[in-house]
Amino acid sequence: MKGPLFYSKILLFGEYGIIKDSKGLSIPYNFYNGALKQDGNTSEEALQSNANLKRFVDYLETLQTENPDLVQFDIDTLNQHVADGMYFDSTIPQGYGVGSSGALVAAIYDEYAKDKITVLENLTREKLLALKTIFAQMESFFHGKSSGLDPLNSYLSIPILINSKDNIEATGIPSQIADGKGAVFLLDSGIVGETAPMVSIFMENLKEQGFRDMLKKQFVKYTDACVENFLHGDFKSLFANTKKLSKVVLNNFKPMIPEQFHELWQKGIETNDYYLKLCGSGGGGYILGFTEDIDKAKKALKGHKLEVVYQF
Repeated sequence: MKGPLFYSKILLFGEYGIIKDSKGLSIPYNFYNGALKQDGNTSEEALQSNANLKRFVDYLETLQTENPDLVQFDIDTLNQHVADGMYFDSTIPQGYGVGSSGALVAAIYDEYAKDKITVLENLTREKLLALKTIFAQMESFFHGKSSGLDPLNSYLSIPILINSKDNIEATGIPSQIADGKGAVFLLDSGIVGETAPMVSIFMENLKEQGFRDMLKKQFVKYTDACVENFLHGDFKSLFANTKKLSKVVLNNFKPMIPEQFHELWQKGIETNDYYLKLCGSGGGGYILGFTEDIDKAKKALKGHKLEVVYQF
């Protein structure tokens, strides 16, 4: 058995903000992917993945018992396949903010959910929200609170616009220009990040009035502007707002930025060669970069691993 491929994702805008109802924009990233496999592989990775799947299936069994109206799985077949050595074969790096658990959730739902909502039907807002709710519950097994967006993106493989918690829609993004100078890129921090501790720092900060004010008046405001600019292809405004967002993140989300990147982050803001922002929850993994001139950015970030995600 070999299941279909599910891709990684990148949340271009909206990390942390979507918890407080900012806009968000999530796009599939086809460079990484994963699939369920059952091929007798006994490598350490396959065995580890299989052990994780066993625990996940126990969780799903409890989930469907406690919340029968949410989702039902063909648990007997799923248990049988896991007992037979099924594992998730994935190139998606874990703890890098590109949705490794999201792709696994999407693959399990696709293969084993009963009465599933499929990609082929008319995806109304209700159906998208129903999927997001199911995926949020499934993915919370991996890192506490989940928005369900990563699996949703992976499952549908189309860009998703988050207007607010209860208002999401599939969207189109401006076409890429293969030799465009402007680019969105991933910068490898070389450190694995963990979502749960970062989210709990954020939730702790939310108890302070000052932090809540900053979120509303600056962070959410610039995030929303960036989403609008990007969708409308207004790249001049996009860079102006991304710069503001980059500053706000550096000043208020320091624990989420690995220490050795604080200076590099500041340097981008000062030189305008590139602007950095969090990719996912931060704490390591990838950092997301925006530049008007990819060659300039590569020169300025020499010695660091860059992956171009989108060119315009």
